[in-house]
Amino acid sequence: MLGLLAILCDAPNPFPPLVCRGTARETAPSNVLSHEELIAVGFGASLVAGLATGLGSLPAAFLTRASDRLMDGLLGFAGGVMLSVTTFGLLLPAFDKGGTGEAVLGLALGAGFLAVIDRSVPHFHFLEGPEGPRLSLQRTWLIVLALTIHNFPEGLAVGVTFGRNDIDAGIILAIGIGIQNMPEGLAVSLPLVREGYKSGKAIGYATLTGLVEPLAALLGVSLVLVFGRLLPVGLAFAAGAMIYVLLDEIVPESYRRGHVHAATLGILGGFTLMTALERLFT
Repeated sequence: MLGLLAILCDAPNPFPPLVCRGTARETAPSNVLSHEELIAVGFGASLVAGLATGLGSLPAAFLTRASDRLMDGLLGFAGGVMLSVTTFGLLLPAFDKGGTGEAVLGLALGAGFLAVIDRSVPHFHFLEGPEGPRLSLQRTWLIVLALTIHNFPEGLAVGVTFGRNDIDAGIILAIGIGIQNMPEGLAVSLPLVREGYKSGKAIGYATLTGLVEPLAALLGVSLVLVFGRLLPVGLAFAAGAMIYVLLDEIVPESYRRGHVHAATLGILGGFTLMTALERLFT
């Protein structure tokens, strides 16, 4: 009987770990991937999350505008998801693996890096207007640059998490980023349609802003795999960059038009949903 159990647990059938306790399957690392596989999976997961920006922009094909209250609620929802992802997917693992010193260092470096980029790269926000140095770029490309700055730390976060060789955490993080990207895609495409862009072009621009994420993920996973000691700092760096975006852009924009309750409920809803998903599947 014990011999039969050992054979079944070594087979590809998904027997629960409790059934297979004491067999080779329990002790064998089932989800350890090679560096090449981790890079490929991290890149692919972040690509799907980035493309969710385009998926979220699709309503622009048949809508010309949505109520400000709805958009503020959706932006708040995106911010709540980002807050949960940052806290449970990045900051807590950084403190666990590197201690307070490395986590605080990475957090400060990430926030500082995004602050410098925010002030050095010209970009445009629909509500705040132009930021950074003034260049003779079309307004559309300034909007794309704004979302590119915003999406870079999200891709970096996914890549660094896969660099831990924690596939479950990486997939959950990518799902969270994808959920958050969808309302942001709509927040880009609808204003472009209102400004006279054809819906197809508006959706295309929104999708383009998400494509920086797999590139950032490629950078993050590669750096962690090459310099493994940097993992806690890398996790906290990504968290700091995302917190800067959250507090400097997403939360203020969700409250700027005065729909405080809608934005607050959106933040609470996004945080609760993402925290529940993270707890259920990891």
